[in-house]
Amino acid sequence: MDTLEETFKALSIARRLQPNEPTYILDLSLPFCTSGVTAAGSDVLAVCCSNHSVHLHNKETLRLLGELKGHSAPVCGVLFSHLSPHLLFTGSADGTLRCWDVRRPGSDSIQVFRSESKHSYCSFDVSCSDRVLCAGTEQVEEDSFLVFWDARMVREEGETGLKQGGLLGVYSESHSDDITAVKFHPQQADRLASGATDGLVNVFDLSLGGEDDALFTTCNCNSSVSSLCWTGKGLDQLFCLTHDEGLYLWDVARPESDDILTLMSSPDARTLIQLPDGASLEYFVGGTWLSDEGRILLVGGANSGELHLLDCSGSGLRLIKSLKGGHSATVRCFQWDMNAQSLLTGGEDGQLLQWKAGAEEISVGKKETLKSISSMQLKTKAHRKHTAKKI
Repeated sequence: MDTLEETFKALSIARRLQPNEPTYILDLSLPFCTSGVTAAGSDVLAVCCSNHSVHLHNKETLRLLGELKGHSAPVCGVLFSHLSPHLLFTGSADGTLRCWDVRRPGSDSIQVFRSESKHSYCSFDVSCSDRVLCAGTEQVEEDSFLVFWDARMVREEGETGLKQGGLLGVYSESHSDDITAVKFHPQQADRLASGATDGLVNVFDLSLGGEDDALFTTCNCNSSVSSLCWTGKGLDQLFCLTHDEGLYLWDVARPESDDILTLMSSPDARTLIQLPDGASLEYFVGGTWLSDEGRILLVGGANSGELHLLDCSGSGLRLIKSLKGGHSATVRCFQWDMNAQSLLTGGEDGQLLQWKAGAEEISVGKKETLKSISSMQLKTKAHRKHTAKKI
């Protein structure tokens, strides 16, 4: 990791986009592009905002290209298609997943995925083949659902002509609370991991059919799951962060084994590292697998906006670089752009920042004193009874 670590250590703010309105930045996504390949839409960065909209930016200049509106409740995430860089998926607590063409900002979504009217989604993902979509619902009475669609099964909806995705069915027995994380395997389209506030992380092989047969591994982190990531040289390890800053790493390469191999386990991973100069590590933003380097990059921060880049291995956490002078409130999301060698971050101060090695800051938007947009109600939890087809 020497070369990339040198890049991380030299990171400084390259561009700063100031918000025009008081909104959180909740999530961001870059197209899945291989090195040296350019395609229509591959220079677009999608940003999910707390006002239920999605902003499209030029990923290099950060300038606003357009806005996507259609959701009527908080958006739980944004994700580009694996195969088509101009297609973007979004999920929302309004009970829909939507597919958009980023070449047509301001237009309606080109496809909508729905299930039961009472379902409220708080996580979703798309398989590496772009064929299957899965969303995790909030708990409704005793039930929580993993909902599946086949993106190729398209039908028009009534007089509107809106294209609806084909509902395949649901899994309903594996979780007992809000399903807060859904993650398809990056290379195996039928492998899916899910995590919930019930503390369980389940791994499924969808090719085996029904829920009982498909579920082959269950891990327990004894806390509410905030994010999941497939890691390891064979992508056969699961990295898990919890809402109370726990960190877990499991080897799930041998599903036939009754004993899950725990590579790392900490109910509060903030205690695993002591930062210099009295710096504070108050929360984790997330982690990502750096495949070329064979390392997990873990990003943590302080509520004041300071960020810490950490190398995570089975032996613990190691500080690579602290990033100061950027955000003024909690950071919600990040993406490492391997092609551009840049780090993109967004948070509760509404700022979108681009970090590059040896850069000098360019302010893209209006310069203002920024404060955290506090006490904003981002989501409400529903508890309703409903029925759904099991698969």
